[in-house]
Amino acid sequence: MSLWLLNHFSTFTLAVVAVGGTVLLAVAGSVLLRRRHPTLAGGEHNDMVGVTLGMFGAIYGIILAFVIVTLWTQLEDTQNIVASEATSAALISRDAAAFPEPVRARLDTAMSGYVHAVVEDQWPRMRAGSPSYGATETHLQDAFRVLQTYDPKGQGEQVFYEQAVGHLNDVAAQRRARITMARRELPPLLQALAFGGAVVLIPLTFLYGLRKLRVQILFVASVAGLVGFSLLLVFVLDRPFSGDLSVSPAPYREGALAKYWTP
Repeated sequence: MSLWLLNHFSTFTLAVVAVGGTVLLAVAGSVLLRRRHPTLAGGEHNDMVGVTLGMFGAIYGIILAFVIVTLWTQLEDTQNIVASEATSAALISRDAAAFPEPVRARLDTAMSGYVHAVVEDQWPRMRAGSPSYGATETHLQDAFRVLQTYDPKGQGEQVFYEQAVGHLNDVAAQRRARITMARRELPPLLQALAFGGAVVLIPLTFLYGLRKLRVQILFVASVAGLVGFSLLLVFVLDRPFSGDLSVSPAPYREGALAKYWTP
């Protein structure tokens, strides 16, 4: 469900629904509770509620901050992995220029097939939450086969050959890391803490009595809005390859790899 929402609705739409819905529900709940129990407006239990709200709010804030920072770091790490994989593929393309024409052509064909498979086949799979090694395996094996069957001639070719082999090994390692990131999601316990905590924190604000209804609504709405926006960040950042804030495949189309996309 989360992947479907991220892939079919813009972040702005999700923000309006998540934050706006949280605020509306919180305000409605506060007003209904105030009408049902008018004595709450007197603030008779504000001391106890204030201490409880402050303590719980601090704990919940720390949890949310930890989750959001972790997910943001994960997004940045995924972007670095993608950039590194594309860079390694581009370096193989440059190293191939030192090889004889037949070898260079075969290696270029393999790398062209690889980057096209990453962008056109593997990326939609990762976006849908079902990454697969098979989407690029054939092309990667072709590239390995070209280098395994080639015997470099001369010192110059030997140097570029060793570099090409090293970069190809890097591509294989970074591909695995990228797919691992595509499969990763927030552990169920942290999901329960993040989203379940909001169910406890927001209703607590209903019990803090204020004589003026407008002030009460402003207080409840501000807390609900902050919590709703924080949960939206958790929801959006949890899937690095889905939604508007997802990692882009653009690095596989740029630099030395751009020639593989030229008609």
